[in-house]
Amino acid sequence: MIRLAIVGLGKMGLSHYSIINTHPNIELVAICDSAGYVLDVLNKYTGVRTYTDFDTMLREVALDALIIATPSSIHTKMVKAALDKNLHLFCEKPFCLDTAEGEEITRIANEKGLINQVGYHYRFVGAFQEVKRLLDINAIGEVTHVLAEAYGPVVLKPKGSTWRTQRSEGGGCLYDYAAHPINLVNWYMGAPQRVGGTILNKIFSKDTDDEVCATLYYEGGKSAQISVNWSDESYRKMTTKMTIWGTNGRIYADRQECKVYFRGTACIPQGYEQGWNVRYTTDLTEAVWFYLRGEEYSAQLDYFVRCIEGKCASDNVNSFENAMMTDRVIAMMIADVKGGQKSDAQPEIPKKRTLFFRNR
Repeated sequence: MIRLAIVGLGKMGLSHYSIINTHPNIELVAICDSAGYVLDVLNKYTGVRTYTDFDTMLREVALDALIIATPSSIHTKMVKAALDKNLHLFCEKPFCLDTAEGEEITRIANEKGLINQVGYHYRFVGAFQEVKRLLDINAIGEVTHVLAEAYGPVVLKPKGSTWRTQRSEGGGCLYDYAAHPINLVNWYMGAPQRVGGTILNKIFSKDTDDEVCATLYYEGGKSAQISVNWSDESYRKMTTKMTIWGTNGRIYADRQECKVYFRGTACIPQGYEQGWNVRYTTDLTEAVWFYLRGEEYSAQLDYFVRCIEGKCASDNVNSFENAMMTDRVIAMMIADVKGGQKSDAQPEIPKKRTLFFRNR
């Protein structure tokens, strides 16, 4: 059994708690959060050991692995402390708000040979996985352009400051939501050579962006456009979608389906035909042992467990290193907004306050 703890019991932390607590190969031995009420309830009804101090938990509890679901600004400190204890780590996204810190802890994790993953759950959605498979077999020929979008009703009016709406704590729409489609573009296309035309627009927030637009440029004239808005109430919830054009067709995918158009010149893969094809996520997704919010959340944690056990493929699709590619693109976008800076420049993040953590 893998002995595991969770730190941070906000929305994502509680989701991870519910999922991982049912995993047959996991013993959930401790949880840590700054909210005493949540800890009291969980301790009363589950008996799990509870802590309000992260360092104390690491000293007192024998662990093999840790899930970190705290605000992004304190990921680095906690990841470093966990790596010092030689723990396998699953960290929620965005990984780090400072790329230099992210590079350092990625190096440490790799040198120690520890499993390290970041919660970009869209890589475990059946429709987006099918896109990756089709691109890997060159099904639509040479890719020429990508449109990566995400829209939803997160910030719909001016309101009091929370950690999500402070760039120094959560990073705003750019880090919190645009990171998802950027991560998918990286998965499909690799790292861009440069970025341009970046817009970080405030709609309702005072301290950070609500709307993100940018173009990523690749070798050979390929490009990808990013369009994200978390102040769009025409969507019931945040929705991510990808459109990819190639010389032999086009792919569209969202959480529910993967639509593919093949020209007559395409080498059409088995199960598809010329013209339009639709594959639904329900048909592309393997069953999970526990369902909460979507199969992808359970699938990514099971993948984490199997990697620790040595049962997954050698290519860790959700590693710190892959997450850092996303963070570097975000840094390039911030530098582009400032204008006249090198595209790989370190983004300027407001000085962080000394704090413990609040719920994610």
